[in-house]
Amino acid sequence: MVHALEHLVVRHSLRLPVPTGPAGDGTAAARRFDAALMTAGFKLSAELIERLSGLAGPTVVETAVRTLATVRGLLGDQVRHNVHFVDFPANVPDTLDFWMACVAEAIEDGAVGTGVLDRLRAGVLDLLTLPSYGRYRHTYEEMLAAHDELIAAAGDRLTVLHLGGDAEAEVSGLYLALAGSTTPLGEEHLRDLAVLAEHCADGPQPETITVRENRAVVNRARLRVAAAPLLDTVTDVLRLACALAEGDVTLREPTRFRALSRPYRRALLTGLDAVVAASPAKLADVSAHAEAWKRLGERLHPHEYPHLPHAAEVFAVARGERKVPSVDSRVEELLVRGDVTGAAELLASAAPGRLFRALDRLLRGAAEGKEQDAVLAAAERAAPEVSGRVVLSVREHVQNRAGGSPERRVFVNREGKAWVTADTRAPLGDAVRERLVEMLDAETRRRLPDPGHLLIDPEVLGVALPLSGRAATAGFGVLPRGSVSPVEGELLRFFTYWREAGRTTDHDLSALVLDENHATVTWLSYTALTDVEGKHSGDITSAPDGASEFIDLRLGAVRGTFIVPQVHVFSGEGFDEAAECFFGFMLRESAQAGRPFEPRTVRMKSDLRGPGRVALPLAFRRDDEGRWHAHWLHLYLRGTPSANRVEEHRVSIAVLLRGLLGRTPLTVRHLVALMRESGTPVTLWDGRALPDAPVTYIGLERPDGLAPGSRVLTPENLRDLLPA
Repeated sequence: MVHALEHLVVRHSLRLPVPTGPAGDGTAAARRFDAALMTAGFKLSAELIERLSGLAGPTVVETAVRTLATVRGLLGDQVRHNVHFVDFPANVPDTLDFWMACVAEAIEDGAVGTGVLDRLRAGVLDLLTLPSYGRYRHTYEEMLAAHDELIAAAGDRLTVLHLGGDAEAEVSGLYLALAGSTTPLGEEHLRDLAVLAEHCADGPQPETITVRENRAVVNRARLRVAAAPLLDTVTDVLRLACALAEGDVTLREPTRFRALSRPYRRALLTGLDAVVAASPAKLADVSAHAEAWKRLGERLHPHEYPHLPHAAEVFAVARGERKVPSVDSRVEELLVRGDVTGAAELLASAAPGRLFRALDRLLRGAAEGKEQDAVLAAAERAAPEVSGRVVLSVREHVQNRAGGSPERRVFVNREGKAWVTADTRAPLGDAVRERLVEMLDAETRRRLPDPGHLLIDPEVLGVALPLSGRAATAGFGVLPRGSVSPVEGELLRFFTYWREAGRTTDHDLSALVLDENHATVTWLSYTALTDVEGKHSGDITSAPDGASEFIDLRLGAVRGTFIVPQVHVFSGEGFDEAAECFFGFMLRESAQAGRPFEPRTVRMKSDLRGPGRVALPLAFRRDDEGRWHAHWLHLYLRGTPSANRVEEHRVSIAVLLRGLLGRTPLTVRHLVALMRESGTPVTLWDGRALPDAPVTYIGLERPDGLAPGSRVLTPENLRDLLPA
């Protein structure tokens, strides 16, 4: 029987659960499966080929069909990518020549020619009114016929698909990994967790669920099988209510609560009563979400449960009938009085995580000497109670406070929305920073488990630690924000695809080229179809059935230091409204030819699901030796409601890029160095022979042939490397 959640295992781990079915000779079918995968840049591991070869041919074929659909979806190959200019990147016209050709064609069209001439006489002409502009002039099949087959090259990507374990064990393992994650999950992973939690509600559960959003999703599944929810704060109950209403468990957006069944109401109120009874001080958390509590109270009817008086207190606080000062308000009161030490002591005892997040502010407000020492001492005492993710986040913050502060400060919120402002903070003293770094590294080192022999792919050392799942988007080959990875190839090709949900929508792909001082060199977009650097595939202005745009760049011809690809919402639905929307890039050699979209040349594909009207997935930077590197951004700018173009945003993008690339993220290199200091044997893998004994392998992809019992950490599960 095929497991209904097999595709989740393949997508998250690049492992295929052990295929089952009647025995037979599936050798030929397995080879065809492998060949089909190779057209998408994937390959079956030797162990998986051997397993499939022992199954009947029809079983192998069914497995191949399911798996190919999953991997093609990972790459963006599940849709048809057409282009405006049929033989792109060849024969792309000059921009003005193309526009004039569209005008001439419109004038010759008797149905619209008179109107076009009238608008030209008035001095204004909208390209969108021209019949030949912004629309495909050929079918997808005609475009394919205009291109030669892709010629294989040594540099083509080849991702190995490995043999997994029993399907149920693989699904359970994925559930435990996501539910027990020490970092918040991204939107897609949180949705996957919800599906897995429903399936695994009666099975093994994580020892602890530290991320509150994960806990809410798991608690909903537990309620549905009549198991007691895991609750230790009043906000846990609020998040669970949001989950039951299919709302936002992160509490960023208001949830429309629905009527709840009596068993659910009783479970929520019973849990709420138990939390407050065990710790009345937790009522202080209610005021942060008072309006949500009021709306939830209308659905829970707490007055019908007089035997749960502590639950009723929550709603009294929300309505303002009872005053319970929050920890934050008490801290602010102490700071107003100038009692920095008292504020640090209060946070250390009541909210250690908030103390760590406020350390910079407290240290800047404390007098040098005894008062700063007192704040640092409070932090040292509280450190064991702070999550590993927060410890590492503060460590990253502190290392970027060296040598004073930069002129500009970059902020990125949980949704990836970015903005820049002047940095008015006073610097932290060197002695303070050094003491903080020593304390934070010691705490991290204490928590890191013994991994045994570490085998490291050198290219993973520049990957930023995934301190939040929201620092990266769902997709293929995606690395966390702040990561740096090498780029090797002659041609760099960007692509974007979108499909409308209900309104006519125009998304525009552009690429901005900046010099070493972040000044504009040139750009490619629908307003600049060609330049020395490359070519644009042409503007498509609506996508009821989906549409694609491409930019082809010859890296050796780029005159600048930075390339910043971006997607603009010109009109219609935003990234989080469109039915489907993604971006990616390919690498190939010019001699390879091929179609505009070739799945086996795709190095990265990421979903675009952010709040702004301008998406900045990543930037490319050329170093002093001429080598190119990708810097992962995953950012969104607010932009304007319509008509966003690279011309209008190039200055703000340059300022943002200068600030972001001036920061030093905490990377895998940091944790490897701490483990090495603790005596862990570390080997940098040269890509050839693998050890015979089990190892802990950390790399961009899992190599084929690791010894049984080895532990593998790749970007898909790199969060497991972070200490709890």
